Amino acid sequence: MIRYIRRAAALLLVLLVALLLNAARIQVLDADELDNNPANRRLTIARYDQPRGDIVVGGRSVTGSKDTGEQLAHERTYREGPLYAPVTGYASQTYGTTLLENAEDPLLSGTDPMLAPFPFWNDVTRAQQPGGRVVTTVVDVVQRAAYQGLGGRRGAVAALEPATGKILALVSTPSYDPGLISGTGAAVTGAWARLNASKSQPMLNRAIRQTYPPGSTFKIVTAAAALDAQVVTDPDADTRTPSPYVLPGTTTTLPNEAHGCERASLAEAIRISCNTVLADLGVRVGLDGMVDAARNFGFDDPGLRIPSGVAKSNFDTEMTRDQLALSSIGQFDTTATPLQMAMVAAAVANGGELMRPYLVDRTTTHGSRTVRRNGPRSYHRAMNPGTAVQLRRMMVDVVENGTGTNAAIDGVTVGGKTGTAQHGVDNSGLPYAWFISWAQAPDAARPAVAVAVVVEDAAADRADISGGGSAAPIARSVMAAALRG
Repeated sequence: MIRYIRRAAALLLVLLVALLLNAARIQVLDADELDNNPANRRLTIARYDQPRGDIVVGGRSVTGSKDTGEQLAHERTYREGPLYAPVTGYASQTYGTTLLENAEDPLLSGTDPMLAPFPFWNDVTRAQQPGGRVVTTVVDVVQRAAYQGLGGRRGAVAALEPATGKILALVSTPSYDPGLISGTGAAVTGAWARLNASKSQPMLNRAIRQTYPPGSTFKIVTAAAALDAQVVTDPDADTRTPSPYVLPGTTTTLPNEAHGCERASLAEAIRISCNTVLADLGVRVGLDGMVDAARNFGFDDPGLRIPSGVAKSNFDTEMTRDQLALSSIGQFDTTATPLQMAMVAAAVANGGELMRPYLVDRTTTHGSRTVRRNGPRSYHRAMNPGTAVQLRRMMVDVVENGTGTNAAIDGVTVGGKTGTAQHGVDNSGLPYAWFISWAQAPDAARPAVAVAVVVEDAAADRADISGGGSAAPIARSVMAAALRG
């Protein structure tokens, strides 16, 4: 009898050990696979069981959370959602996350290990900390000036602090309220369908995710390349460029909107925006030189993050000479985001040194302990310092005496460049109106802000849809707001 009891006890011990080993396998080895199984709703329920951390602008939260009383308890809310949607993105229980809500999701949702009081605390306890806070570099008055300036027209504004790379404003219009798609149910799916079906594409972040032909604003890049390569040694000297100018290897002539471009100097060509002079200079710099110059400003970089991903601005690496001429004036296949063109203006304003743009100043725990802090980092040396000095003078001349007078601010040094970019089949679409600029207060040692504005649907005749007519006044209001602080 005792023998049978011992056998039974041994069998039970073996079963117990097998049970413990299986439990360990499930809880340790298979934990991640089970956690990530689409059929497992526990993580989703836990994710929304507490309020999401906030995104902060100027010391004020522009996001919040509300208790729905449902299984997914806490739903994201947005204060002035359309104003800040290009910064925050959305956090939806149905459709996931975008922009800052996506890039900083671990911190905002409370799963970032850096929020834990001790290393590996979350791994050991399987706990979730209160959501942290994301403090942005955006300045509220600058963001509002850009948003109001666009007035709902299709377009975008990006504003930077040249010396640091801080993003002061990021606006895309028409915009939308991310709160409409935060939760679940028929109202959310209906709002999603309407927003995605809208011809105006309100959910498209035109400031960082849409690229446009930059038109004549790209002439600043070409001018920098020509000066750095010493194709031009005196910006005020005759460039010997004929007008009309025949594109190399073709019988096609390149027109000028401005008068007085024949044999114009580089400085004069920038002031009145001569296509012929800058196209010819781009060809004389050569493809390799132009590619290097464009990349020094950030073109062709698919990995730029702010921390949200930024669409790659393009300058082709293989072109014929006639295509290079067109690319050198911001046409052909050359495309850029508004953020990229703000970076061009910022590099000029900052003495040729381009700082890496960033949108998050710091992240903190719910209790305000700093988790991570960002700061100025050099991105590229875009041009020689002497070239930057010459370009600053030329851009000031554009505003004081040229095509950009609508950007002038009394008592402030403002440099700018207008642009009107053709697009559509046979250039049939309304041109995009561009303006890039920077501004320096009279008592300041360096420019405080660099801005790029693009307006897609400037419905007027060509003389009025130039960057000087449609985009420059918006840039002026944004710069003025930045200078006021």
